Amino acid sequence: MPELPEVEVVRKGLAKHIKNRKIEKAKVRNNVNVLKGVDFDTYAGKVTALVGDNGAGKSTLIKCIAGIYTPESGDFLFDGQKVEINGPRDATELGIEIVYQDLALCDNLDIVHNMFLGREQKKGPVLNETSMEALARKTLDGLSVRTVKSIRQTVASLSGGQRQTVAIARAVLWNSKVVILDEPTAALGVAQTEQVLNLVRRLADNGLAVVLISHNLNDVFEVADNIAALYLGQMAAQVNKDEVKPQQVIELITTGKSAGVSGVKA
Repeated sequence: MPELPEVEVVRKGLAKHIKNRKIEKAKVRNNVNVLKGVDFDTYAGKVTALVGDNGAGKSTLIKCIAGIYTPESGDFLFDGQKVEINGPRDATELGIEIVYQDLALCDNLDIVHNMFLGREQKKGPVLNETSMEALARKTLDGLSVRTVKSIRQTVASLSGGQRQTVAIARAVLWNSKVVILDEPTAALGVAQTEQVLNLVRRLADNGLAVVLISHNLNDVFEVADNIAALYLGQMAAQVNKDEVKPQQVIELITTGKSAGVSGVKA
């Protein structure tokens, strides 16, 4: 079986697709150092959970990967090659897509138009509705989405889980390699959460590198392959899920260390 591609984002990267090679410093919010010496890896075909308390640096790390913030030092490795990410367009061209917690959907538009928002296909001076509808349907079918009655219904009529599904489908529509999901189940009920977690798992099974940001350790242990824990702007550890217990992850999140956990940074 061929080796999966790796993405390195700050020391090593983001998805054997991405590796982060040592983000030594990333400053945001009034010149405050938020990230210090962070190494973070995510791999094609796997779900990497990024966990940490509020203020640990999760959002800053993701925004560095997305090109919104520029680290003062450090390297990004993508498929083993050093790359420059100087803005959101660079990240998008590499195949990195982020689904933020607010989803950025327009309630008054239907599913098709939301999936192509800002990237509409045209046929002459008008929108190519036939092509967009066919691609939207193909993407949803490819993710085994069965909960949407019509792709022409407005987003305002969708449940929370269906909205999350549309936002994720939009992210993978563009041949993405890395999909980053920011708290995708935060505002969902039990049934909708299960729906979204199944979709997250299918993304990885389809060969994408998935980064799942979550405070819910039940969700993390249900779908993640490995867990990266940030503590006060530093990577406490990145470990295989099967090598740790929930209590140890809680200790990494709250103290930056846990007895018996390999991969803990000194």
